[in-house]
Amino acid sequence: MQQVISVWVRDPRIQKNDFWHAYMDYEICLHTNSVCFTKKISSVRRRYSEFVWLRQRLQENSMLMIQLPELPPKNPFFSLNNARQITERMKGLQKFLEEILQNPLLLSNSCLHLFLQSQLSMSKMQACASGRTHFSVTQAVRGCGLMRFHSEEDQQRDLSMSCDSDSDSSECRGPEPRTKDSVLSKSESPASLDFMGTSQEETISCSSGST
Repeated sequence: MQQVISVWVRDPRIQKNDFWHAYMDYEICLHTNSVCFTKKISSVRRRYSEFVWLRQRLQENSMLMIQLPELPPKNPFFSLNNARQITERMKGLQKFLEEILQNPLLLSNSCLHLFLQSQLSMSKMQACASGRTHFSVTQAVRGCGLMRFHSEEDQQRDLSMSCDSDSDSSECRGPEPRTKDSVLSKSESPASLDFMGTSQEETISCSSGST
């Protein structure tokens, strides 16, 4: 059977850091029958700075000189209220993931699996991929939607590391800053996503390693 990996980046939402700052995150939906993935259907939310983190980790961990696709460039004038800019960025992020997932050499990368199928913070993804957590990559993926492996302290540290340098952040100085509002019309949702994992035990078994 031919292995298929389909990914979508959609549903942009404004999230609030504090009273003054906000950022945009996006839903990443993955549908696959590939044996490389623990979950066949998953959905997580990620922001632009996390995509930057993923590309850096893939570049660092690549044993071969793989030419990674580029992310949509940072735009100092990026606006959380500009639908055209948001749509262009979403298309660029989706194209980036589609090209990454076409490369078999990258499918065994732990950071890629944690990025796509867990809601761990950047610091926790790094720690888990390095074997410095009490849970494995597979457990983190299976636990997505069931338990939280990171604390509020970790989240605040990640926000402080990424907020200032991330061009998807902006100041919310209006009297009524929007929080978690959908900027664009939400597309039709796929079949209900299974956060509980499949009943049959599945393992990630790729040629260059196991996550």
